[in-house]
Amino acid sequence: MSEEATYAVVNFPKTQEPDRGETKVVPGGVAIRTVHITEGLVHDPEEITYADLNNQSWGKTETIREFDQAETRGLPIISQIWVRTALGLTLLLLLLLFIGLGILGSVIHKQQNVQEELQRNVSLQQMGIVNSFEKIQNLSITVQTLATRLCQELQEKEPEHTCNPCAQNWIWHADACYLLHRISDTWQNSVKSCADRNASLLKINRKDALDFVKPLELYNYWLGASPRQHSTYYPVKVDDNIMSNIWLESSLADINKMYCGYLHQTYIYYTSCIAKLYAMCEKKTAQVKEESVLGESPR
Repeated sequence: MSEEATYAVVNFPKTQEPDRGETKVVPGGVAIRTVHITEGLVHDPEEITYADLNNQSWGKTETIREFDQAETRGLPIISQIWVRTALGLTLLLLLLLFIGLGILGSVIHKQQNVQEELQRNVSLQQMGIVNSFEKIQNLSITVQTLATRLCQELQEKEPEHTCNPCAQNWIWHADACYLLHRISDTWQNSVKSCADRNASLLKINRKDALDFVKPLELYNYWLGASPRQHSTYYPVKVDDNIMSNIWLESSLADINKMYCGYLHQTYIYYTSCIAKLYAMCEKKTAQVKEESVLGESPR
């Protein structure tokens, strides 16, 4: 932007001769320069003083100075506003973050409590189911025991009552069924005959079996005793061999040359396994059906 200068012409008397080229500054920023002109002029020599009134330039300078000062003062204010705004937003975001974390923690805690409660409920239900199952099982055993006892009493009065858990022609005693197979055959064939009926040759290795056979005074019935390589010439008393190892299974290689045990009253004898004697089969009883105890018609 171009600067404009204002000049003022001042006439001085010829008697007054100011110093040439003298410059004075008056208040208000006005520079006054005095010039003495004596040559090359038609008119009388005059001394002309030029006052360089740099008012506009001075005003511009003052304006620029004031603008710079205002600009200098404005920058820190704007920076402070931005800093405060950024700080406020940061604090707000942190506050929202803390609130979100608190809500998330509360939700996770509630979920954990719900899961723990569900696990407790499931555990209680499982325990309740187990307890109920045990109670039902115990009740079933009790009912089965009562039905078995009642059926035994009915069998004493009516041997043909339908509650009998043993098949026809089988004898029920305690928890086993016994069959007197009165067909003479070898020991090995007798074993097979009992196996065909899902049974086995009688083993007197428990008190219930001993109590069953002693009153019968049976003669010449094959037993499930283990065959021997050599014969014995003296009998073995049944009472003394309930827990004996004679009832353990052994190798049946070359069975035709071995000796097998048989029952004769209350004694056990051994003879050739190819001899032909009767057989006694035994097997576990089936459960007594509760509804069959109430039946009255014979089988």
